[in-house]
Amino acid sequence: MGEGLRFQCQPGCTACCEQKGYVYLTEADLVRAATFAGMTARAFERKYVYRTAKQLRLRVPRQAQCHFLRDGGCSIHPAKPTQCRIFPFWPEQVESKQEWKKTAQYCPGMGQGPLIQIELAREQAREMREAYPEQYR
Repeated sequence: MGEGLRFQCQPGCTACCEQKGYVYLTEADLVRAATFAGMTARAFERKYVYRTAKQLRLRVPRQAQCHFLRDGGCSIHPAKPTQCRIFPFWPEQVESKQEWKKTAQYCPGMGQGPLIQIELAREQAREMREAYPEQYR
């Protein structure tokens, strides 16, 4: 993927949040989001989270892609899940020029801003792999 990638979130953009798919959580994500929302982890999970034996994910509401997506952006931005925080430096994007370009078709921040050293992008991708081992075997 060369020596670096350019990425900078664009003001007001929520394109990544509007894509179909699930937002997976770590246990730490659950606690952090619940605390930010002023709820216990148990109450937050009951209201917003779907848990299986192997993973946690945010429930997808009927009328939107995410409960926390507002016109102004993410309503839990300071406590957003690891998956959201690391985007677009997910392993599949960092490891494949083709996937990076595919994602850039809907993400206007890709190719913008300062050059991100590839090792920093790979570090973020490693964090993603460690946070969600069920998805990256």
